[in-house]
Amino acid sequence: MLLVLEDEHKKHLSFLPSVDIAVVKEFCRISMEFIRKGTNPKVYTSAAQKLGVEANSVQNGVEGLMYLLTEASKLLLSEIDYQDSIMVLGFSEELRSMLLELYIEHSGEIRTILSELSMDLPHYHNLEWRFDVQLASRSLRRQITPQVLFKLHTETYGERKTQVLQTDPVNLVHLTKVLDEALQEMKSPYCRRIVRNIK
Repeated sequence: MLLVLEDEHKKHLSFLPSVDIAVVKEFCRISMEFIRKGTNPKVYTSAAQKLGVEANSVQNGVEGLMYLLTEASKLLLSEIDYQDSIMVLGFSEELRSMLLELYIEHSGEIRTILSELSMDLPHYHNLEWRFDVQLASRSLRRQITPQVLFKLHTETYGERKTQVLQTDPVNLVHLTKVLDEALQEMKSPYCRRIVRNIK
């Protein structure tokens, strides 16, 4: 699988061949620091003054590298796929091999950082249910009111929560039908492609 870069990202990375390889190494170091700790606008300004260029160009170059590294790590690109992905950028052999070294060295760490940043949504742990039927009341002697009671146990960051839910059989059948349609939609090629890119 190849990483497809948009024109805007290609434009941001086009700044790199115009500077010395030592400067690109510094950009790579800054990119990794920003991935670990977050961005710092002061660094852009000081780097721009040293290079004699606009701070915006430095920012675009560093953020372009950050995007390249994070997206390649997300997709778990092989070395060959990574090289093929950056070949379209028109970089020199030396620059490509340096970026490949950076990717090989830090892809595991970047994946760990990205997994820590992802949200842990409540997920299913257990479900208890009970079917209740009210056969009569004081005012209505021949009344049948079926209800389904659920006790849903969810887990978030290791903490368990319980929600009690109640519905009638008609709504339960409708809910089951909608969830089944959603599961069938997840099996479509379009959804599988989206899920693969999210991971």
